Amino acid sequence: MTVLYVREPGTVVRREAERVEVTRTDPKTRRTQVLSALPIHEIEQVVLFGNVQLTTQAAALLLQHEIDVIFLSQSGGYRGRLQKDGSKLAQLRHKQLRAADDARAALRLAIAIVQAKLNHQRILLELLSAQVDAKLAKSFTAAAAGVAQIGRSVSSAATLDAARGFEGKGSALYFGALRSLLTPAWSFEGRKYYPPPDPFNALLSFGYALLQKDIESTVQRVGLDPYVGALHALEAGRPSLVLDLMEEFRPLVVDYAMLDLVLRGKIAPQEFTFTGRSERPVEIGERLMPRVVGAYETRADDVVAHKPSGARQRLRYCYELQTRAYARVVNGEQTTFVGVLA
Repeated sequence: MTVLYVREPGTVVRREAERVEVTRTDPKTRRTQVLSALPIHEIEQVVLFGNVQLTTQAAALLLQHEIDVIFLSQSGGYRGRLQKDGSKLAQLRHKQLRAADDARAALRLAIAIVQAKLNHQRILLELLSAQVDAKLAKSFTAAAAGVAQIGRSVSSAATLDAARGFEGKGSALYFGALRSLLTPAWSFEGRKYYPPPDPFNALLSFGYALLQKDIESTVQRVGLDPYVGALHALEAGRPSLVLDLMEEFRPLVVDYAMLDLVLRGKIAPQEFTFTGRSERPVEIGERLMPRVVGAYETRADDVVAHKPSGARQRLRYCYELQTRAYARVVNGEQTTFVGVLA
């Protein structure tokens, strides 16, 4: 199955029988060129960037086959999605709402989510410690031990704010260690966003946007309400459950993929676009975007040992496994939520 990314401005996504074609018309010759064509049964998701057109016929075909269509801005900001139906699982959503309104149930879920994220941060730090020189390895080992200790301590959190505090402390240690891997040219001082002030933060933010659209698609497919979570506070317009379920995959998928790009020299800070605008000082740009998207997709297709199921699974499929596990917890079919790598 393929995630079809369409990035080139002015292209058109069309239907041709049971295929989806991406075409471009030359403004001078008026000739139309087919850039890609895929049978509908081979498409898992369609992601459209910026000024890309989707014909009514193509939209109808994609809706008929229940294929999610995601609309992003040219720079990767999330705009919205086209999907056939919302959730019909009223009872599941009712129980989800009740779990969110139950302070103890919400806290248990929040603690489990934070523990899963911290565990995956620890694992990545330990993996990196084996790839650096002895001096850095020592600091990475210490950071991993610190994150692990915080992960054990989070179970003592008595409130949601306390659980969030443990997550913040662990992430500060984690990103402090990652900072030491990057040369001064990356200008990375720690995780910052709204807007990302440097190239590495821009990479992370774009990668997290790709992760968010995939997790939200999964949440919709499973039948949960994307706006009702546990760890992230409920606010108008905030997809709290999506953000909750993203947490453990941030280090496992996005951070891993973006670090691979940087540390293997596949991307350099001078390749980014520095706009001089306060609202978006650093942009990935058209030239880099295929590499960044490719890195994310490659990592999402990696196979890992999914501890809850006891089987090796593609990380992309783990999105669904974890979302269904969350649904079983709120539905009373499972007592605890357990991270991918436990």
